[in-house]
Amino acid sequence: MSLELRGITKTFGALVANDSIDLKVETGEIHAILGENGAGKSTLMNIVYGLVAPDSGEILVDGVVKKISEPSDALASGIGMVHQHFMLVPVFTVAENIVLGHEKTGFAGRLDLNEARERIKKVSDQFNFDVNPDDLIEGLPVGVQQRVEIIRALIYDAKVLILDEPTAVLTPQETDDLLKIMQELKAQGTSIIFITHKLREVKAVADRITIIRRGKVVGNASPSASQSELASLMVGREVELAPDRGAHDVGAEVLVVKDLSILDITGRALVNKVSFSVRAGEVLAIAGVQGNGQSEVARAMVNLEEHVKGSITLNGEEIVGKSVRESLHAGIAFVPESRELDGLIGSMSIAENLILDLHDLAPYAKGIQLFPNVVLDEAAKRRDEFDIRLQNVTDPISSLSGGNKQKVVLARELSRPVKLLVASQPTRGLDVGSIEFVHKRILEERDAGRAVLLFSTELDEVLALADRIAVMYRGEILSIVPSGVSAQELGLLMAGVVHA
Repeated sequence: MSLELRGITKTFGALVANDSIDLKVETGEIHAILGENGAGKSTLMNIVYGLVAPDSGEILVDGVVKKISEPSDALASGIGMVHQHFMLVPVFTVAENIVLGHEKTGFAGRLDLNEARERIKKVSDQFNFDVNPDDLIEGLPVGVQQRVEIIRALIYDAKVLILDEPTAVLTPQETDDLLKIMQELKAQGTSIIFITHKLREVKAVADRITIIRRGKVVGNASPSASQSELASLMVGREVELAPDRGAHDVGAEVLVVKDLSILDITGRALVNKVSFSVRAGEVLAIAGVQGNGQSEVARAMVNLEEHVKGSITLNGEEIVGKSVRESLHAGIAFVPESRELDGLIGSMSIAENLILDLHDLAPYAKGIQLFPNVVLDEAAKRRDEFDIRLQNVTDPISSLSGGNKQKVVLARELSRPVKLLVASQPTRGLDVGSIEFVHKRILEERDAGRAVLLFSTELDEVLALADRIAVMYRGEILSIVPSGVSAQELGLLMAGVVHA
């Protein structure tokens, strides 16, 4: 089934999200749409799926104009979508999530899931998804949850499948599995629109590539184009894909972690007696496949974990047992793994989010009095310094793209005196331009004599930024290796393979 967009335009106030976009996806092809965060990719796909109404333009399926006012219209036209943030109910089973909105009842009005189970099993077997219809969503890995979303679209006969930033929250292994699934879907005639900013993945699976920049189609490319060429088209300038680490001085130990253990509510050790240190002017990366205890260690640095044993000292001062506020004021800058959950307050303005950890201090406040004009002036300075693309600093933080939200977090954390930067998955979900910016800021902090503790599941990022690399596996540090380690050796360590 083919899909064509003609002259799609959408504005939000003065912001032109989509500007007369033309696009055609042929039957049985993987068509990648590349663009920076905020380029208008997701808005365009939300229009196709009936979540957003265009100001003008039309959508054609197999050459026939379709009116798509809501998702049910899209499904009826053979269009399915897997969103970047999954639309699943955690406490429901796979089958219960699949039938939401399409429920069938049997005897005495009871929900009948038998047909859904059979269809789930059929699709799962067809594409080797290995999904159990009766598993609870909350107990499934992120990669399997994504397969559930794909199954839901396929069960309702989607012939065009939109994947919006599908690898943003996946591990490298889960990403490789998804790329194989996409190729299997294509082989069976499904057309796929692949929304992403990850160049390696585009080159691996795309048949054609359309590049969108600031709401406009600025070019088309083939997968044979180099990563540098694609990045330049996305950003509108040359992009430094590998940061220049340069020479730098390393000083005394700033952070010392000894025998750190973190327990869950049942007393099970998620992290078991982990020890390491970070020096001034050094980047220590904690690498590992997601779920091996890195997230808990990162959160423990600012006392976001409750059941902690062991010692964490900052310039000799014990941190364990302090409040989050005390940890931050002690000189720790914290970029959390989830900016949505732990880094920002969606209902607050951009300006307010920029002072969350300083709101009670001068020059923003005195006693219980807040000085709004100072808050706005400082927000404008941060906007310019960190190139935060926004309409007004008084707008809600939820109005920003993912990359600009991350810049707000960085601007807040790095605009005060810090001794240690803790950055957890700092470029997750970001485009090449934003990644370049974040990497440069991290190295600037290192070069200014700060200690940097980086948590990342991205091998390329770890190898590009780290001076030393600690690999975590099943809650323990398996090995600490120098920055010159090969990607192959590092990958084996992340899988738990240690050479004698």
